[in-house]
Amino acid sequence: MTMTDPIADMLTRIRNALVVGHSKVAIPASRLKAGIADSLKREGFITDFTVKPDGKQGTIEVTLKYGPDGEKVIQKIMRVSKPGCRVYKSASEIKKVLNGYGAEIYTTTAGVLSDRECRAKKVGGEVLLRVS
Repeated sequence: MTMTDPIADMLTRIRNALVVGHSKVAIPASRLKAGIADSLKREGFITDFTVKPDGKQGTIEVTLKYGPDGEKVIQKIMRVSKPGCRVYKSASEIKKVLNGYGAEIYTTTAGVLSDRECRAKKVGGEVLLRVS
């Protein structure tokens, strides 16, 4: 069976791993997913990620981040732009998420960027996901 939304699958895998308390999660690799993982790392929501090539597609191993008492750093992660309904924002429409405690991840002409980076570079694009 083909997958219609691989980004939603990535987010579901992260959500499920957080619920059961895993430290790492494996996700089928793509350049867009690697860009999302890199953006989540830059924003401090995950500890690290590695792209492990194999004979075919490869996998991305994401190391999840927990607080000192074991609390989850990612409380909520959701897909905004879906295959049936794309959501775009211009640079002037991009606002802070939860007064800077959350983030939105965008795909832009400058690559996969967070809302903070989009405001700094004055670029807009498709809203991929929102994390808090």
